[in-house]
Amino acid sequence: MNQRMVGLLGPALVAGVAYLDPGNVASNMTAGARYGYLLVWVVVLGNLMAWLVQYLSAKLGVVTGQSLPEALGARFRSPWTRRAYWLQAEAVAMATDIAEIIGGAIALWLLFGVPLVIGGAITGCVSLLMLSVRGARRFEIVISALIMIIVLGFITGLVVQPPSIAPAIDGLVPRFAGIDSVLLATSILGATIMPHAIYAHAGLSRDRHRTGSVPTSGAIDTLLRAQRWDVTVAMIIAGAVNLGLLLLAASALYGAAGTDSLEGAHANIAATLGPVVATLFAVGLLASGLASSAVGAYAGSEIMTGLIRRSIPMWLRRLVTMVPALALLALGVEPTSALVWSQVVLSFGIPFAIIPLVRLTSDAAVLGRWHNRPATRLLGWLAAGSVSAVNVGLLILAALR
Repeated sequence: MNQRMVGLLGPALVAGVAYLDPGNVASNMTAGARYGYLLVWVVVLGNLMAWLVQYLSAKLGVVTGQSLPEALGARFRSPWTRRAYWLQAEAVAMATDIAEIIGGAIALWLLFGVPLVIGGAITGCVSLLMLSVRGARRFEIVISALIMIIVLGFITGLVVQPPSIAPAIDGLVPRFAGIDSVLLATSILGATIMPHAIYAHAGLSRDRHRTGSVPTSGAIDTLLRAQRWDVTVAMIIAGAVNLGLLLLAASALYGAAGTDSLEGAHANIAATLGPVVATLFAVGLLASGLASSAVGAYAGSEIMTGLIRRSIPMWLRRLVTMVPALALLALGVEPTSALVWSQVVLSFGIPFAIIPLVRLTSDAAVLGRWHNRPATRLLGWLAAGSVSAVNVGLLILAALR
């Protein structure tokens, strides 16, 4: 990869921070603490599917100059269809905000004793300030700096207490251990393949690479090669952190009392690995909430503009989407449970993003000669089908429980 190619990287790192949000932390830590290494395979599979999905989203933005909401908004003939799709996408965006704002609030409480409601408001406001950074490249630099903090905060514990290799490898064998493990697997998938990251990535690629004249065919080929590298780097980072979180919980917190909450996990990390590791974990959680909240707000703006062709001030949108998270905190709902369930809601929103994405990127009338090849198309449909199957299975098991 030459220097010019390196200069084209960035959008996937910003979109990829969605895979490092507090919902991921809650889902992976809970899975490791409850079931040890059992669900390692879900994290790995989810990350592989996320690579494909994020590349397809980036390809849509580079080739067409449109985000997924814009492309769908232009093709839905009925305004009611656009509004219905927008409503489910907005529900996904609000579920995303719940995870990110609550995660930031928990981190501020762990670090400074800030009350949860005030911490949630601070997280939302700081993310809005981050969005005011002018220029796509500068925004990428800010997010990349936060990613470095996230990696340091979440991976340090593995250095202090490495996981057991044999059980971790055994965790690559697909299996479950009852409905609760299926629920957590669904939560992990919802946290790993993020619908709002799909909505945002094409827009981020458009903002970075399609702001001037329409690129030539050769330029698009170069940009797509850069996107493959970009997505690969982003997913390696996200996958390593998510897997590291589950392995940390499995090695250091498995069977310990109170680890079903982030607060309990933090306390157990302090007791087991020391206060320095616990503090770094809380700092990583705060960086995770701030960075992912900013990207989530960007995705929400793309959703509204693309589907219902209206735009409202970002600060007003931020206030509206903060309400559900702040209400849950004010009502005393257990924060980590709210985080996990928000990821389940996200999982049910995945097919609404993946299916049209695969359909559009497979259409030669939309992407021309860059449309998906048969193998890519098959993998895309398999990803959409597998996530949908897990969701249906969860509903059936819940009904029979």
